[in-house]
Amino acid sequence: MLIWRALLLALTLPPTVFAQSAAFDVASVKPEQITADLYTANLGRIDHGHLTMANVTLAEAVRFAWGINNDAQVAGPEWIKSRGVRFAIDAKTAPDTPREQVLIMLRALVTERFQLKTHLEQREIAHLELVLGKKESKLQPAQEGSDPSRNRNAMGHIQSNRMTLEVLTTILSRFLRQPILDRTGLQGAWVIDLEWSPEPRPGEEPTDPVHPSIYAAVQEQLGLRLEARKTPVPVIVVDHAETVPIGN
Repeated sequence: MLIWRALLLALTLPPTVFAQSAAFDVASVKPEQITADLYTANLGRIDHGHLTMANVTLAEAVRFAWGINNDAQVAGPEWIKSRGVRFAIDAKTAPDTPREQVLIMLRALVTERFQLKTHLEQREIAHLELVLGKKESKLQPAQEGSDPSRNRNAMGHIQSNRMTLEVLTTILSRFLRQPILDRTGLQGAWVIDLEWSPEPRPGEEPTDPVHPSIYAAVQEQLGLRLEARKTPVPVIVVDHAETVPIGN
């Protein structure tokens, strides 16, 4: 629940608080040139104080800045989720700046450049929750000083020597195409090695699965469970945003 307390606090603070508390050394927020239906998106990367996003909608920028892993928890004008209105964000700060501080800076940047005005609502949404299994978790803590350099995030296999469950739920949410909330209460970073057989796509012939389903794999390999829920969850509602970012 810590992420939602932080989300509530962030949304109740006036934009000037962000501006006074955090700012990148240099930052660019620009519209992307829409030239083709096919494109590669960078939904958010932080590397030694350098934050980049490419071909993202405003909703995707808000999701990354506020730690949300799905579109269902961001609402507002239709254009904020339109693939026809995309942006590139490039910003730099000190290389040793912690990730959470970089995200605070991103919240300030998005708020300022898009003249963002938002409020928080509780809405009943069908979603999955990652919870503890009936037996002890099989997760192993990440080694001190390790980094996520060995990450593998492909359909059917997630592997990392250092990953938080917040990041894991974000990746799983993309693969399952539905909101997933972390309700385990487990903090810190963990070694993740999760392998499953994806469901066949429409029109594909089913084959004998080599690995268990993603739900069974989460339970068998991590000692956790994915449970379906339909309960009120926090939703960021965008009341106002400029389609053309200011201040470059």
